[in-house]
Amino acid sequence: MKPFEKCPVCSGELKQKEVEKLLRGGKNTAVHRVNAEVCLHCGERLYAEETVRFFEKARNKLKYQELSGFQPLGQSFKVEDGWPNKQSLEAGA
Repeated sequence: MKPFEKCPVCSGELKQKEVEKLLRGGKNTAVHRVNAEVCLHCGERLYAEETVRFFEKARNKLKYQELSGFQPLGQSFKVEDGWPNKQSLEAGA
């Protein structure tokens, strides 16, 4: 039996889906595909208890630069302060 038959936020219908979860630890970010119960009305995601425990372990590994088990995906960049809005981005293109 599932812990919830309906969404605990809005009482909407739940459906199992594969979703991407961003995990952040320190300055590092990882993406992980997991199964979750997703509300078809509000989008709330409900994860299994063991999945949440995995998230906590992964965040700690990222925080302390213990990157075994993680595969590099590319580079990340921070937008400089001189680009405060979309108009500035379009003007520079």
